[in-house]
Amino acid sequence: MALLVSEKTLLPVLMPLAPAATLARRFPAHLALVLKEHGVPSEFVAQEIWRMDKVQYAKTANRSVLGILNEFVKQAEFWLAAYAHEKDDDDDLLAISAKLAETPCSSLYKGPVSPDKALHQLVKAGAQT
Repeated sequence: MALLVSEKTLLPVLMPLAPAATLARRFPAHLALVLKEHGVPSEFVAQEIWRMDKVQYAKTANRSVLGILNEFVKQAEFWLAAYAHEKDDDDDLLAISAKLAETPCSSLYKGPVSPDKALHQLVKAGAQT
């Protein structure tokens, strides 16, 4: 699986990695599902997806992002085991992405404290501009 995180909101998106060659092409659809899961308006989702026309891979120098990625990996392993135990499958990556988004993140403490709250603040600010 692939775990992608927004640098601005730390919003996590879990999705299948395979086939890795098509990850960038498949990511916008998975992001749209995660945004809809958080109740983001369709207009905002469409704008975000439209802006994702170019993909560039690079290492991050942001230590907060690296730290939260490590934390999300640990939590995702727990939730994958819990969901597999409860439902006899481990395919509910959307639900796990939503659970991870509730995690308090120290780099967000100056504002909203979790990725889901940071997302809603970003959406609200975008709706006002």
